[in-house]
Amino acid sequence: MRSRTTILFIVLSLVLCGLFIFDVTIGEDGVDITFDDVVASFSDGDVEDYKVTIVIDIRLVKAIMALLAGIALALSGLQMQTLFRNPMAGPYTLGISSGASLGVALFILGAPLGQMLSSELSTLGIAGAAWIGALATLFLVGAISQRIKDIMVVLIIGIMISSAVGAVVQILQFMSQEEALKNFVVWTMGSLGGVTWDKLYIIAPMIIVGLVMAVAVIKPMNMLLLGEGYARTMGLNVARTRLLILLSTTLLAGTVTAFCGPIGFIGMAMPHLSRAIFANADHRTLLPASALMGAIALLVCDILSKMYTLPINALTALLGIPIIIWVIVKKRNIV
Repeated sequence: MRSRTTILFIVLSLVLCGLFIFDVTIGEDGVDITFDDVVASFSDGDVEDYKVTIVIDIRLVKAIMALLAGIALALSGLQMQTLFRNPMAGPYTLGISSGASLGVALFILGAPLGQMLSSELSTLGIAGAAWIGALATLFLVGAISQRIKDIMVVLIIGIMISSAVGAVVQILQFMSQEEALKNFVVWTMGSLGGVTWDKLYIIAPMIIVGLVMAVAVIKPMNMLLLGEGYARTMGLNVARTRLLILLSTTLLAGTVTAFCGPIGFIGMAMPHLSRAIFANADHRTLLPASALMGAIALLVCDILSKMYTLPINALTALLGIPIIIWVIVKKRNIV
């Protein structure tokens, strides 16, 4: 069993490396860049300067963002499914996506300032507004979760908050002008292309912190698989664990949403695919497995989006929905 798991990790790691390199070699710019050009770009070889710029400043950044986003969304989805013991839970279950959408809607649709700024400042403003909205939702749900012991009630309240926030966003959309509405709709489609090195220096540390927090709660999450009552009898501080998971999820999913828009189904589907492939519910295996599967899935979607000029969210939905349907049909449990 252990050798099979090791082989699977090696194979998936090789697949990930291959997809990452392939992702860097293709782009939406129509420039033909070979693998040799990519290698030469990093080794000061014989390659045109404009190709080096495209590889280093555009394609590499986008591939790294796809890698980080896939890991972040898959891990946040795994944590939500474990916390709520619900196979249909995902990184946006508690309204993180809705809160971020409200922040962006207020910035683009409700604030004239969002339309007056330069392109770079506007992008940063959108990211900041999304983060503020996601954090506000987290604080609200976190405050409620400290008062309510039943985690399923917290889940229901989170869904209700998400629906209420969604209603406010719809009102803003209805009252907005055509150009502002178009910009907001484009943001909701998700995109990995708006990230630069400067933004990546902000994104990567936040995702790493969220990842460290996820690793820190591996043992508590294994205990939560048997229920909060059992976890309490084993001496687990459930309230503290719940808060750490919520913070980790917000750092992971909130950061991706802020800079790339809401990217759906990766976080919900990849943990299930990892469980099926590895045939294991231990988070010591599931956490790295889900991270690998999430990164692979989003790299595949990024490659296809560049090859066929399609929005990333449409591809993640086409990839994730069959997996979710399979889970429902098979009635698989989280345990």
